[in-house]
Amino acid sequence: MTVRALVIGSGAREHAIVHSLRRSGSVREIYAAPGNPGIGLAADLLPIAADDLPALAEAASDLRIDLTVVGPEVPLSLGIWDEFSKRGLRLFGPSRSAAVLEASKVFAKEFCRRHQIPTGEAEIVRTRDEAAAAVRRFGFPVVLKADGLAAGKGVTVVAAKDELDTTLDAYFVERRFGDAGDAVLVEEFLEGEELSYMVIADGSRFVPLATSHDYKRVADGDRGPNTGGMGSHSPAVLPSGTGKEILERVVRPTISGMAAEGRPYCGVLYVGLMLTSHGPQVLEFNCRFGDPETQSILLRLDDDFADILRQAADGSLEQRALSWRREAVACIVLASEGYPGAVRRGMEITGIAGALAEPRVTVYHAGTRLDGDTLVVVGGRVLSVCGRGPTLEEAVKTAYQGVQHIRFEGMHYRTDIGADSLARLGGS
Repeated sequence: MTVRALVIGSGAREHAIVHSLRRSGSVREIYAAPGNPGIGLAADLLPIAADDLPALAEAASDLRIDLTVVGPEVPLSLGIWDEFSKRGLRLFGPSRSAAVLEASKVFAKEFCRRHQIPTGEAEIVRTRDEAAAAVRRFGFPVVLKADGLAAGKGVTVVAAKDELDTTLDAYFVERRFGDAGDAVLVEEFLEGEELSYMVIADGSRFVPLATSHDYKRVADGDRGPNTGGMGSHSPAVLPSGTGKEILERVVRPTISGMAAEGRPYCGVLYVGLMLTSHGPQVLEFNCRFGDPETQSILLRLDDDFADILRQAADGSLEQRALSWRREAVACIVLASEGYPGAVRRGMEITGIAGALAEPRVTVYHAGTRLDGDTLVVVGGRVLSVCGRGPTLEEAVKTAYQGVQHIRFEGMHYRTDIGADSLARLGGS
């Protein structure tokens, strides 16, 4: 069947989704709400906010949309699947009751305990004093996580005692994370390699996506505060057998456990993991495609993306291995000055055409807007520059070649994306 698709969101992840749908042979038309200037080159933009659920459903009905794909987590946590379902509209993504896996870290931690899914030890606290007492029991380093959605910034690693007061004040006095910080997890610090693992699920069946490795800290060497993500690459460099272990110990019991609890999970299940000496441990669940992991993964997909998503939304997913290009992709996020805190806006962006002229370079827009004919910065993560190559080393080199063309005042990015993986591979 031919598909009229709607993509909800305005970031680089959504640009990558649109790009992948455009390559699907079954897609006839693509709309995006609200989109961005880059997405507007490949889709018709609708001026509707991603959290305006009734207006989005009305537009999807009026445009006779066959498949809606949701990028960000907020509309999913608000119940966009439920809103569309009431109108008989097909939407790829979990229901509000299933999206709680991401919307509440407390729920996710207790869910893991109920279903014997490996995860770190943690205590749930609601006051500064309770948090301080829990930290004393765990010792340093220790991790604090806001329960609710915090745009990927609600996790703090406290390395030593002299950082504790400032961190506790941020959560409980300044209320930096608002209602998302009403409850906080104080969690043991897990050592190992961080990994992102995603599957597409239809409520009972699932198929894995390609592996990826992302970089959450703002500065080289994994220093500085957590961000929404400063880069990624696919595939990840994994010990033999790791993928199978994750599927059997984490993914399968999560899908079956959600179904058993009356919350059948349909959509992307994103598992953030730490590969420890005791095996994979769950750090977090997300109920949508990861950003910037999606930018790396979807460039490698050699399958009909729209057809896969439609099958999952209909509960008829074919359990088969997806087809992937035999190449690597590296993604470098270009951020605005101040990110992940308060950021500067309004600076002119130049050089994207030069980057795109480089062979095997793709640029996805995130925090951009057209001011007349001038492209300007309007967000923290501004662009994702992706490079493809026959090896990870070549992909990283190509991505950074693309980065060198782009300029805006205050631009910053990590210069070590892929370096840890290349070291393990014996590369330069």
